[in-house]
Amino acid sequence: MLKKAYFAIIASMFIFGVTSAAEKNITAGSNVHFFDSGKFAGLPFSDGVKVGNILFLSGEIASEKQADNSFKVIPGGIKAETKKIFENIQSSLAAKGYEMKDIVKCTVMLADMSEWAEFNEVYKTFFSKPYPARSAFGVNGLALGAKAEVECIAAK
Repeated sequence: MLKKAYFAIIASMFIFGVTSAAEKNITAGSNVHFFDSGKFAGLPFSDGVKVGNILFLSGEIASEKQADNSFKVIPGGIKAETKKIFENIQSSLAAKGYEMKDIVKCTVMLADMSEWAEFNEVYKTFFSKPYPARSAFGVNGLALGAKAEVECIAAK
């Protein structure tokens, strides 16, 4: 059942494109809510989608908004990026009434798998046992040349 709900959400995100900055909390049915803080304005995805008590967050990279409203990855390498990613995730969760302890699954994408150990050093500062389920993938490029991207699922 959860699997069907997840695929329905993804399909509706592509079909209906619910992402304008004017939309803050769009309800699609009684159990589905799309969140748009405006930080991804102009991009074809929502910050997150809540289905019942499960929150699906879009992937986060360690970017900062520039004076010209563009985004740039922060300097400092994988450790600095990982710290910023999880700070962003904490903020995003808090805005939706969740905490880091509510995360049940993380998907990690790394531009260079040789940096996996360094990523984990920082990751462990944001989580404690029992750790969320996790997958990690080496990828052939991330948005803005980021070294890492993380998406999470949280549940209450």
